[in-house]
Amino acid sequence: MSPTVELTIELIRRPSITPKEEGCLSLIAERLAAFGFNNEWLSFGDVQNLWSRRGEAKPLLVFAGHVDVVPTGPVEKWRYDPFQPTIEDGYLYGRGAADMKSGVAAMVTAAERFVAAHPEHAGSIAFLLTSDEEGVATHGTVKVVETLMNRGEYIDWCMVGEPSSKEKLGDILKNGRRGSLTGRLTVHGIQGHIAYPELADNPIHRFAPILNDLCAQEWDQGNAFFPPTRFQISNINAGTGATNVIPNHLNVIFNFRYSTEVTHEDLQQKINELLQKYSIQYDLTWEHGGLPFLTAAGELLEATQAAIQDICGYSAQLSTAGGTSDGRFIAPTGAQVVELGVNNTTIHKVNECVNVTEIDTLSEIYERMLARLLLQ
Repeated sequence: MSPTVELTIELIRRPSITPKEEGCLSLIAERLAAFGFNNEWLSFGDVQNLWSRRGEAKPLLVFAGHVDVVPTGPVEKWRYDPFQPTIEDGYLYGRGAADMKSGVAAMVTAAERFVAAHPEHAGSIAFLLTSDEEGVATHGTVKVVETLMNRGEYIDWCMVGEPSSKEKLGDILKNGRRGSLTGRLTVHGIQGHIAYPELADNPIHRFAPILNDLCAQEWDQGNAFFPPTRFQISNINAGTGATNVIPNHLNVIFNFRYSTEVTHEDLQQKINELLQKYSIQYDLTWEHGGLPFLTAAGELLEATQAAIQDICGYSAQLSTAGGTSDGRFIAPTGAQVVELGVNNTTIHKVNECVNVTEIDTLSEIYERMLARLLLQ
């Protein structure tokens, strides 16, 4: 069994359900220290973060990731105990196997091999690891980045090890992500007996034509890197539970995954204009989950594409699809950010698993990327 697979197994054994890290970061810090990395613990609230850097010179290449995982769901539905990693038919099963303990392990072993072979490499290498990515993400990477910026420590290149691949390792390389904007809307009405609707004001009926307009609206047409902005409702609720009562309010939670063709301020304005057109009584609050970011070109993207070609023998497709990642906190600093990891088919699912061979290949890709960027 390879060192990368062994490290992945050790990380999965630790039940680090967000925001707990359960010793994962200490294990990694100890390994990195043996290769000349200086460890710094940055704790905010109940979240532990690790900033581990080797060297002071520019450029600074950062491996970013998280060791926290989502809850397991019903344990009885798992093929194996989710925190007792098991290999069967070439796949490693366990919570976090794909998202993203295998990615973290691959980063660590790639750095270990590279530093051992090239101790006098150019620039610096660092790890930014958190246990607050799968949760509210308020005390993790975003706080570490703020700390680094406040002391003038700037990241040039950042590789995020999120699971990005679709059918085979390295077939998808994420060079950006869409922004995320969530709205929480309450439409007010007047409660009454369902047999006397003229004495009430049904907020569900009030919202129905608005919903039709929202679904039909074209927010933008996207661009060469981003698909068009999408509006989706995730939750809608009204009613008392009784069959003969018109409710007095309707609650709706909706989300935009938006491109660089529109701003979150634009979207908020359009929504308010639409609601006001219908003259309804409402309350609306917003939660901005992150700006869209894009690394359209640059040394990091070129080096990663070349490394995939070198190791896998095929070209990666660039993509900005999927959910948000901690890359949204790093890209606004001016850093080039890309995301490359294992297959994402089973992430957050029961029986999450990863192809064992892919774990080692991913580590080789990371090592080749380091060589292309830091050997001069």
